[in-house]
Parts: sequence; structure tokens; C-alpha cells
Amino acid sequence: MPTSFGPTGSGRSSSEPPLVPPATTGNMTDCVVQTAREVPGHVSASRKGADGSWRDVTASEFLSDVVSVAKGFLAAGIVPGDRVGVMGRTSYDWTVVDVAGWFAGAVTVPVYETSSADQVEWILSDSGAVACVVETSANAARIASVRDRLPGLRDVWTLEAGALEELRAAGREVPDADVDRARAVAGPGDPMTVIYTSGTTGRPKGCELTHGNFLDLARNAEAAIPEVLGRPDAATLLFIPLAHVFARFIQALCLVCRVRVGHTPDAKDLLADLGGFRPTFILAVPRVFQKVYNGAEQKAAAGGKLRARIFARAAATADAWSRSLDTGGPSPALRLQHLLFDRLVYSKLRALMGGRVEYAVSGGAPMGEHLAHFFRGAGLVVLEGYGLTETTAPLAVNRPSRIRIGTVGPPLPGTDLAIADDGEVLARGVGVFHEYRGRDRETAEAFADGWFRTGDLGSIDEFGHLTITGRKKEIIVTANGKNVVPAALEDRLRAHPLISQAVVVGDGRHFVGCLVTLDEEALPSWGALHGKPGLDLTTARTDAQVLAEVQAAVDGANASVSRAESIRRFRVLAEDFTVENGYLTPSLKVKRHEVLHDLAAEVEAIYAS
Repeated sequence: MPTSFGPTGSGRSSSEPPLVPPATTGNMTDCVVQTAREVPGHVSASRKGADGSWRDVTASEFLSDVVSVAKGFLAAGIVPGDRVGVMGRTSYDWTVVDVAGWFAGAVTVPVYETSSADQVEWILSDSGAVACVVETSANAARIASVRDRLPGLRDVWTLEAGALEELRAAGREVPDADVDRARAVAGPGDPMTVIYTSGTTGRPKGCELTHGNFLDLARNAEAAIPEVLGRPDAATLLFIPLAHVFARFIQALCLVCRVRVGHTPDAKDLLADLGGFRPTFILAVPRVFQKVYNGAEQKAAAGGKLRARIFARAAATADAWSRSLDTGGPSPALRLQHLLFDRLVYSKLRALMGGRVEYAVSGGAPMGEHLAHFFRGAGLVVLEGYGLTETTAPLAVNRPSRIRIGTVGPPLPGTDLAIADDGEVLARGVGVFHEYRGRDRETAEAFADGWFRTGDLGSIDEFGHLTITGRKKEIIVTANGKNVVPAALEDRLRAHPLISQAVVVGDGRHFVGCLVTLDEEALPSWGALHGKPGLDLTTARTDAQVLAEVQAAVDGANASVSRAESIRRFRVLAEDFTVENGYLTPSLKVKRHEVLHDLAAEVEAIYAS
């Protein structure tokens, strides 16, 4: 554990002093009120109507929407400090309910709309929620199925059944002064929300995050990344679940920085919504960027050999262009090539995302260097970052002026990072939580000498940038005593267009193996290009050509590690990992424990001979 570290850039620690001092008074509701008072016509959000068009919501309209719902909460008996659940897909109404909860003095508790009845019961009971707002009747039915085990839950309101209208009607007689008193109760050190961890290693734990965590982190992020957040027309489209801490922080960031925000609840509408909303920056997990790249590559291949060659050259040029930016700039010849492919390929890719996107913030998992260089070369700078639920999302992020591809960037202002003797990343700063709700022992175990133990392994380079190499609890120790970090292999395998997920195994075994799932969306186009029209998962998992492709991906991943760490055998599974079958968290992390438990026979088959 850390007792002494060298200065920033020593390889052991990296610190960034706060650019904005910590808040000593107030809370997150203040920025909503101030924006409405100072610039009432500022467009805080845009909502998509039933006809697909987008309608702007001004700061004064947003405040009015929020206060009217907050009055309904107060009329229902919610008092400052009460927990209120929010369950549904990402939407404008989700944001209104969340912020209205703060205005009523409540602590909001997000619940993924894909959560099972047992998961819903756990989160609402553990948090002590007295009420919950859900999106659909199906969500309400899930709560109803466990209602007898939630004695503290008084009210459940359903958005599709007119919940907001009901709350506004109930609160019509509540004076504005009551809302002002309720929202002023919480200070920077008081909880704003309880967000539950993804539960990859057991029961989710409730992280109590304060108004100050969000407020201080957002203000320092605004000061650190003015290129993204400071432009007057800054706008972002949220399409990852607002129940996730990453989206929740961006929502707070937009409120603090006065950034226009939109919402997309359904992934199938994403491209159309990007075109209609026209964001200047987006946030996504690396899997989204990988799918965009794979889709563009497959579409080019389907257009014939000439289009495939053009895309391949465009991809190589984008990569070379991006790398040249770190080594003195592009040559005249490279500039000409880049200009040509910008007209043929890159501009069309940017147009698919609305035509104004310049930056993308990526988190949740490592992004391959090739992917990051391709998008930067194509005109979309990916700012890879790193954080956890316990740290209010970002601890570190690359900045437009301080990008080192392959790292997750330097710490945000107000954050200190250090590497313990065993390689674990440690953190402290404005975004770090104080406790797990009702779990004193787990809270104590999460800290050492004032540093939060992230559970991730990493290193810090001479520029103070952090690189994440894997999860401490996921280290595999083979029968020969070799330590293997699965993430180093799994991330490279997932970059292959045919591979969806990979789980490296081998704890206590004589060699390393891997469970692989195929990407069903990629199979038809890949099959058509390789003389196998109509290729489906059942056929593909035993097809010799597909298996050879997977083997080639395994060989490529193995090239990054020693022979003792390399994958010797793999098994292609009959189905992919999904949120629905319980093998992925809602934030798309693999539940390794469940996979290894339920698919033990598949693991044994790797070692059978």
C-alpha cells in the first residue's frame, strides 16, 4: 500500500491539482436554477417527437418541468433524505424525474430497466426506497411481483400511464417556497444518489455519491476540457443507460456546463437520432466504436473488391495520419492521401453521426490502439478515459491537447492516482465516494491509508498518463505458477469482427484456454463475402473457415504475450453473452463468475484431452 511515492511522472503516481476549488455550499440543483435565471432562453435539451423531429427545451422550461414534478413528490409525502428509485430507458423524462428528486431533497436510486425482479427487489430494499418511478407497465409488474418483500415502498408511478401528469396534478397546490426549502437541505457532502455496482463478483453494492462528488468533478472537467465543453453550441446525445454512472455523470456535466442534451432510448434509432440531433460530442463504450468500424468495413467489402480496397487504404491512411500527429505531423504526401480519403470515406462516416461530431469519450473497457488511431485519423477524436461507480465515473481522461493513445489519460484536476507495490491502481480526489450504503466492513476494505483501492491493475508513464492492464481479482495462476492477466488477451480478441466476447480460463491448469462467442450480426455479411450465404450461429460455430478465422485472431492475441501466457485451445459457444441471459451486466461487462459456473462443462471440454 502507498506510503511514499515519487513526483508526478515518476511511474508510481500522478496528480492534478483542482482547477476549481471544492464547493463549500449548495448542491446540484443550484446550476439548474442559475441557468434558468441567467439565460432562460438557453436550450438545455432537445426532445424527439412522435414524428421524429426534435423540439428544443429552454432552461426556463426545464426548470418548470422539474419543479412541477418535485411538487408532486412533496405532495406524496417524500421528505428530504428519502430514497426514490428511477427505472427506465434513457429519456428526457428520466432526467426530469432524477432532477426533480433532488429538488424535493430526495436521494435518487437508478435501476436498470433490464433488471430482474430479484435485482429490483435487492436495490429498492437495500437502498430503503420509499417510492419508485418506472417507465413501463412491464417494469411496474416486475416490482409488483416482489412488492410483498418491500414493506417500505409506498408508491410506484408509471411514466407510460401518465405518472408525470399525475404528480404535477397532485402538487399543484404545493407552494414554490416548499420546493425551495426542500432542495436547499442538502449540502455538498450530502448524498445525491445511490448507484449500485455492476455486480460482476456478487451482490451489487450501493455507492453513496454526493452532490459535491458530481459538482466538483463536473466543474473541474469543464475547466480541463474547454475544447469539448466550452463551445457555445456544445451538444451530446445520450444513448447509454442513465442508470450507469458514466451517463449519469455526463448528465450532471451538461447541467453544470450548459450543454444541450438529447436522449435515445432504443439503439435501433441511434443513427437516425444522431443525424437529427447533430451532437458535437458523444460518449460510448469501445464495443460501439468497434461495431461502427466493423460495419463500415463489411459494407465496403459487400460493394466489391474496389470499394474494399478503398476502405482498406483509407483505414491505413487514417492510422498513419493519427500516428504522425504524435511524431512531428503528416508529410505532404500523407496530407494528399488524407484529403482524398476524407472525401471518399471519412466525411461519410462523420455524416452518419450528424456531421458535427468532433470528439467521443470512451470508457468502460480498454480501446485498441488501431481503433483509436483510425477514428482520430477520420476526424473523430476519441478521448479514452477510466473510472468506476465508486469514483463518480472519470478518474482520468485524455484531453485534446494531451492525448497518448493506448492510455486512459492523466488524472482529472482534483484527482491523485498511484500504483501500489502489487500493481493495483489507487485513487483519491473530488469524485471518490465515501462509503457503500450500510456496509462498513466493505467500505473499510475498499480504502488503505486514505486511498481507494480500485481493484484494477495499471501503470503510470513518465507523462503522468495511466494505462489499465486488467482486474486484480481476475488474474489467472496456471498450474506452472504463471500469472496471466485475461484482459490483455480478451480485448484483442474482441477487436476481431467475428468475435463478440472472450473469456480466458486456465486457473490451476497446465495451459491457458478461452471461451469464445461469435457476433451474430456480423455472420451474414461475413458469410456472404466468403461463399457462405445465410451463415448463422449454429452452422458457424463448427465451420472450418470460421474456426480458422478465430484461430487467426487467437494467434494475433498470443503475439502480445509470452508462450506461457498464450491461449492453446478455445471453444466457440452456442450463444452469445447478453444482459438477458445474465452473462453481461447492463454496462456490457462480462459476469465472469456466472460464465465459469454455468459453463463449467465447456471449460472442462477445453482440457478434456
